[in-house]
Amino acid sequence: MVIIMTTEATAENIKAVIESIQSVGLTAQIMEGASQKIVGVIGDKRLMACLAIDAMDGVEQSVEISKSYKLASREFHPASSIIDVDGVKIGGGNIVVMAGPCAVESREQLFESAKIVKAAGAQFLRGGAYKPRTSPYSFQGLEDEGLRYLAEARDLTGLKIVTEVTEVEAVETVSRYADMLQVGARNMQNFRLLKEVGRGSKPILLKRGLAATLDEWLNAAEYIMSEGNQNVVLCERGIRTYETYTRNTLDMSAIAAVKHLSHLPIIVDPSHGTGKWRMVKPMAYAAIAAGADGIMVEVHPNPAKALSDGPQSLTPENYNEVMNGVFKLAKFMREEKLAIDTL
Repeated sequence: MVIIMTTEATAENIKAVIESIQSVGLTAQIMEGASQKIVGVIGDKRLMACLAIDAMDGVEQSVEISKSYKLASREFHPASSIIDVDGVKIGGGNIVVMAGPCAVESREQLFESAKIVKAAGAQFLRGGAYKPRTSPYSFQGLEDEGLRYLAEARDLTGLKIVTEVTEVEAVETVSRYADMLQVGARNMQNFRLLKEVGRGSKPILLKRGLAATLDEWLNAAEYIMSEGNQNVVLCERGIRTYETYTRNTLDMSAIAAVKHLSHLPIIVDPSHGTGKWRMVKPMAYAAIAAGADGIMVEVHPNPAKALSDGPQSLTPENYNEVMNGVFKLAKFMREEKLAIDTL
């Protein structure tokens, strides 16, 4: 439920509403609407039955939230969120790029990758230290050693680090090294893990599950947010369909749908979304044109020798070309939006 305050509501009116909500054991959260303040109510709405909230001074109306995901819903939080990752803002018109190898293979490979992605304008270095793979015989990552290399790469380049956490027991360790924790597609409905990262303070990159609906995806975000961590960024990385040419089917319509349903930022991973490096550039451009807040791409100094996902990784040359086009397109989109807004 949300309590919409009148434009004339005073600070005392809002305080009284919050105290009334808290008196029955519910949690209240203040948000800024387009022109008025909104008080979100978190908890069992049946406890509100004994309160005459709509009769209180400064209250315009109380409105039920129809979605099962409350905190992630735009009904609850009308303004689009901007997630601050140690100074790098995701959302609000900023285009963020997360780039790097699928897996941390060695100190030398990671440092070379970091310098490449930094030079072309990325703000985040991505790289897996823990790699959940389909085959138990595939490279599983360097684990703690990989985390240390990622931290060194941050010191070397100033890039923020985003890396995957795969199990509850590893959250504390990964949090010591990373600026942002990634919950991968295979773990999107690992509810114990979602709750654990929700209890921490590190921003979370939540990838869409292999065959997850938008409702399931946003409810996964709700698991994180309901534990107190509101800093969630969504990542569309393709879903499994009957199509076999591409690794997954990259759902570009999810960008517009999420922007309508939720206030959370959304980025797109065209590398996993297609599984083919030749398709990364057009899909990255399509993501920006559709309104995504950024992209995540895989870059490797020598994709032919990559221990993980070489066929979808960009060479340094291809990556530079993609980045040049992404930033030009983003600039064009901003200018077009400004021109339309001033009509």
